[in-house]
Amino acid sequence: MTVTYTARVANARFCGFSKLLLAWRGSIYKLLYKEFVAFFAMYTAISITYRFLLFDDQKRYFEKLAIYCNHYASLIPMSFVLGFYVTLVVNRWWSQYTSIPLPDQLMCILSGGLQGGDERGRLLRRTMMRYASLSALLILRSVSTAVFKRFPTIDHVVEAGFMTREERKKFESLQSPYNKYWIPCVWFTNLAAVARCEGRIKDDNTLKLLLEELNVFRGKCSMLFHYDMISVPLVYTQVVTLAVYSFFLVCLIGRQFLDPAQGYPGHDLDLYVPIFTLLQFFFYAGWLKVAEQLINPFGEDDDDFETNWLIDRNFQVSMMAVDEMYGDLPLMQRDRYWNDSNPRPPYTAATVFVLRLKTDTLAHTNIKQQEEERGQPLI
Repeated sequence: MTVTYTARVANARFCGFSKLLLAWRGSIYKLLYKEFVAFFAMYTAISITYRFLLFDDQKRYFEKLAIYCNHYASLIPMSFVLGFYVTLVVNRWWSQYTSIPLPDQLMCILSGGLQGGDERGRLLRRTMMRYASLSALLILRSVSTAVFKRFPTIDHVVEAGFMTREERKKFESLQSPYNKYWIPCVWFTNLAAVARCEGRIKDDNTLKLLLEELNVFRGKCSMLFHYDMISVPLVYTQVVTLAVYSFFLVCLIGRQFLDPAQGYPGHDLDLYVPIFTLLQFFFYAGWLKVAEQLINPFGEDDDDFETNWLIDRNFQVSMMAVDEMYGDLPLMQRDRYWNDSNPRPPYTAATVFVLRLKTDTLAHTNIKQQEEERGQPLI
């Protein structure tokens, strides 16, 4: 399930993010600890070999090699290559989220535009909304690992109630080598035309509005299909991965603490544990791990999209909107501020102090501005 922590940092305060550093689920520690332990173990093995297993002439050669590696490791443009790549992946990640088809606008238009409280009107509204949900399910099933595990075959889609057996026969009889998520959208438009002919959709403007909203819904399904088909170019991902791995492989030798007695510049201190090299590994490799997790948010990582929850939520609210809530209105009454020209909703005791503080601050600011305009000193 997606890790949500925004409520814990709703207000900025001293060390406000520090409370998040100990979280494990969805954390960088959980993503990176295996690579971190492997890097430190290799560094320690090389250090022990240098200090205790090599002869003096072998140590001198290793020291020259370490200085050489440390000097030329800076030629790898880590910050530029990795930063640009992560920015690209994060933008792609957010665009994928905004491309998830949501039925909210479509169900509101359908509920208000397709008239009829009889069984035929109810059947039309529910069937059309189910077709939209089926289209979203088919595309999510093709891009999301979690959804595919839930609906591995069309039989499971039928058993779940998104498709009838007759619709399945019609669906499978339409031969196409490509993803057929768009077929339920065509069924939706055909039913909308039938409803217009029956007079349940009163005018062409309502029909046009309904079909335009369906086209937006279908367009988002299409965008998810293209995001799944067209990835970030493999060469770019390979370049970034090779840059990070090669940089830290070089650091295994180049960042070793050398014998201070040899007088090498910058090697006056022997600390055994490379604290700043480990921090650098944590930040750079962690950055790469962020990109690795976000490049496909339809998997089963901690922070991937909750696609199965979205399917359940969208299907439930859309069916409720076009069926149970059709024509269902509460009794209209005068609101409590009917005769009040300056309505002010009440504040709770928890918020009245904040209101007074803001009011006093605003009043003081206004007085200060007036005094400055008159050239009079503040008392």
